[in-house]
Amino acid sequence: MKQSFFYGTVILIIAGGITKVFGFAHRIVLSRIIGAEGMGLYQMVVPLLYFLITVTTFGLPVAIAKQVAETEAANNPRLTRRFLLLALSVAGGISLFICVLLLLFSQWISGMLFADPRAHIVLLAAIPVIPISGISLVLRGYFQGKQNMIPTAVSQLVEQVVRMALVVVMTMSFLSAGIEYATAGAVASIIFGEAAGLLYILWQYRKGSKKAAAQLLDKPLFMTVSASKQSLSQLIHVALPVTLSRVIGSIAYVLEPLLVPYALVIAGFTTSTATGLYGQFAGMAVPLLLFPTFLTYSLSVSLVPAVAEAAYQKNAPLVHRRIYQAMRITLVIGAPCTVLLTIFAEPLCVLLYGNEYREVGVLLKELAPFSVFLFFQAPLAAALQGLDYAQVVFRNTLISAIVKTVAMFFFTAHPAFGIHGAVIALNIGITLGTLLHFASLIKKIGFTIDFREFGKIAVAMLLMGYSGSYIARYWFMDVSIGQLLTASTFISTLLYIVLLVAMRVLGKQDVRRIPWIGEQLAVFFPRR
Repeated sequence: MKQSFFYGTVILIIAGGITKVFGFAHRIVLSRIIGAEGMGLYQMVVPLLYFLITVTTFGLPVAIAKQVAETEAANNPRLTRRFLLLALSVAGGISLFICVLLLLFSQWISGMLFADPRAHIVLLAAIPVIPISGISLVLRGYFQGKQNMIPTAVSQLVEQVVRMALVVVMTMSFLSAGIEYATAGAVASIIFGEAAGLLYILWQYRKGSKKAAAQLLDKPLFMTVSASKQSLSQLIHVALPVTLSRVIGSIAYVLEPLLVPYALVIAGFTTSTATGLYGQFAGMAVPLLLFPTFLTYSLSVSLVPAVAEAAYQKNAPLVHRRIYQAMRITLVIGAPCTVLLTIFAEPLCVLLYGNEYREVGVLLKELAPFSVFLFFQAPLAAALQGLDYAQVVFRNTLISAIVKTVAMFFFTAHPAFGIHGAVIALNIGITLGTLLHFASLIKKIGFTIDFREFGKIAVAMLLMGYSGSYIARYWFMDVSIGQLLTASTFISTLLYIVLLVAMRVLGKQDVRRIPWIGEQLAVFFPRR
């Protein structure tokens, strides 16, 4: 069932929000059962696991979404099935190869990568996640290409619900055998969650077209792949730069915990102090900065097939309209998140981490104003990928990663900046990456934006920030931090929405597109 670009985006945003909440709850429950020691083992293995899943999928979810969108526009279901089979074959082959390597060399890999030898047990438990997740992500890309976001959204929810339901049972069942086995049980709950999500999405595929499901394997696998060299080349053309972009990001992510503490030691801090400061930056401030990005990630998932379809039809006005629509939604959603993170950074961090970590709020306050660029980054990259410029995204990602990494070392090593140098470097990297993507769109397709409308949103954003600060300072002085954040956030956000309606940025036609409740809400809004 094909949905409109806006409708599909809202469905993914709702599912993404619920999934994020479940993800946080999963972490909280897990930390209470296995403690800091178990979470340390968990954190050693899980980042490697997700990196291997990225390698396994080889950028195929994005590639299959783009190619399926084009074949659907051309009304060629046979080619759609061919692309799906090729993507599944490549992802399955890579995951099988990686799983065999992990099984054969897990002891050596654990010794090389993990400081604690007990992580070996956890790594072994994580291996089945790789092929299950790889196949599931490819199938999600297929449905995204058909501009049907419901299977992706529901499979994410199924995955999280099953994981949450089993994490306590799986962890407690093995706790008596040792903390490493309890942690392995926690990882095993990921396996069951991924498997449940995969079963749901397979059911959706079979339900959608029993004939297509039967035809998917009506030829020997080798014959089908060998007869589809051109299709395979088209997939790799998109998948390879997407994979390289993610690998570059992963490498920068791996280098960061090595460079920043070392730079802090050079700046004159002790090793233990440097480790603590880096923990405040990367483990506390940055996760809060990244939390709202699920909103624009959902938008970018919908944007790839929507832009690819319009580009395949050579409908340049529709390409521009869909990209502009994505930019507009990004700013409307991202602006209040930026404001709230900026003005309430310190009380939020005190509420979450305790009064002894007030400095985390200072770091978040320095990062937050640049989060507006972060929100734009994924949709801009998705637009370029949908237009078949994935190699441009890779180039821009590489440039911004190099600049950020170099700046992070030199600024942090300067005694005048310390850990605030890492903040400056991250802000530089985020801003540079976004501006490069935007400049590439201007150069490739002559993309423009309506500065008057964006200016109105900026005005609403500034007034929201002023009102939020004023309300927090003078209206709720004698209440708890939780009450302060809740009341100030609600009132300032309500003012922001009223301003957007008054300035005719939001109108009846925008609200009507919201799934399920749009028609009912639209009666309260004027025409734009």
